Amino acid sequence: MFKFCPLASGSKGNALYVCFGRTQLLIDAGISFKALSEKLGEIDVDIGEIDAILVTHEHGDHIRGLEKAANTLGVPIFANSETAKAAMSEMQSRPRFKIFSTGESFEYGGIEIHPFSVQHDTLDPVAFTFRMGNIKLGVCADLGFVTTLVKAHLLDCDYLYIEANHEPSMVYACNRPMIYKQRVLGRQGHLSNDACAELVQEIDHAGLKHVYLAHLSSECNNPELAIKRVKERVKRDLSLSIAHQDRVSYIICQE
Repeated sequence: MFKFCPLASGSKGNALYVCFGRTQLLIDAGISFKALSEKLGEIDVDIGEIDAILVTHEHGDHIRGLEKAANTLGVPIFANSETAKAAMSEMQSRPRFKIFSTGESFEYGGIEIHPFSVQHDTLDPVAFTFRMGNIKLGVCADLGFVTTLVKAHLLDCDYLYIEANHEPSMVYACNRPMIYKQRVLGRQGHLSNDACAELVQEIDHAGLKHVYLAHLSSECNNPELAIKRVKERVKRDLSLSIAHQDRVSYIICQE
């Protein structure tokens, strides 16, 4: 059994649910414990069944609910050392971290998990691939530039969660300060619609079943435009959906 569902995706908080076999994981916990519990309930998952939490990086929209979730559930938190140190500096307690090395695969609950580096303005940000049996999932958001390493690790995925944060012209036109615009548009910021579309085009293959477009800016993007940009690049009828900020997204379930 494979299940995947973005619970929240965007600057107000991020959390993803993934299940391979009997192992159930959260990727990031950037929303409150109450919201996590409610959103999991919407997809018929009891939060008490979560086995572990994986953390991509230490920004608040990825770890806001981490301390409460870890302490309440008593589950391990997987992060690299730099992310763990940064996260703990924001916490009153000391949850149980299990440290992985960026770039080195590890196994948990029968799942092969590979954390790999992405370019973002944090200490040691990562994306992940997950593999069990013949299913491979790629989760890659919060990056400003697509490196050859990113492309290499996302090849041959069955399912993808990819950032499509903004449309550059909308960033330039918005009323935000220039420092915000420079950050978002920079190589340590967030991925544009076109950059996302180019990535999907380059790694697309016949076995790619579904792509989530993730971390959309509420001010500098819209779902229709993000999907349009990808469809302009990928000529086949690829299954696409938006990972939503304010509600549970489309759920993948494969036997």
